[in-house]
Amino acid sequence: MVRNSLPLRRLTARSAILSVLLGAHPAQASAATIVYLATELGLQESTVRAALTRMVSAGDLERDDATYRLTPRLLNRQKLQDLALDPILRPYDGDWRIAIVTTGAEAAADRTLLRESLQANKFGEIREGVWGRPDNLRTARITAAHRLTYVTGRPDDPADLATRMFHAADWADTATRLLAALDTADSMRDRLEVAAAVVRHILHDPILPAEFLPNPWPGAALRHAYRDFRTEFTAFATAHVP
Repeated sequence: MVRNSLPLRRLTARSAILSVLLGAHPAQASAATIVYLATELGLQESTVRAALTRMVSAGDLERDDATYRLTPRLLNRQKLQDLALDPILRPYDGDWRIAIVTTGAEAAADRTLLRESLQANKFGEIREGVWGRPDNLRTARITAAHRLTYVTGRPDDPADLATRMFHAADWADTATRLLAALDTADSMRDRLEVAAAVVRHILHDPILPAEFLPNPWPGAALRHAYRDFRTEFTAFATAHVP
């Protein structure tokens, strides 16, 4: 597997813990389960326990006796991940939904939150303060939505605008290479590293109507491969947790 050509990250104790909990519903597990799985993946027990402590201090996890669960901030990330894996589509009739920032924010952090929320809901930036996307997707709640005014319109050249805003061909190229990497990864640790990259990549799928996508489009195949991996990882966990 050629790591440098893919958006892979080395498996750390923190990433292993998040991978376990973000894929779990409910998003919680006992300390014994987390430690045992992480050590089966080649991590040191002391490193995993230290990571659990740091993640509680950082506000990533909550601890209740010997059970760890995701905090609301990361539960929102899990919700966005779930929506990306199973997006709720609506019929596309050519309309675009345009979000215009009509109320400013004094704090830079507030502006960043709005930007990140629009991006998480698959809006692309047409120009500063003007965001849009084809109206084929039911979006989640947007942070600071009171700062936005929505309008509906149709661009003169929607295909060209979609290409410039969403770069679907680049997304498809990386997705195809991730599919190949997941297919050839042998160890569970390597497969988990690739699967983590797969779900991060799915989060950036623009989820455009078919007429704006290159053919073939690997979006469905990537989601199917990730679901298969989650089934595989669940079986691995069941087999290795005493």
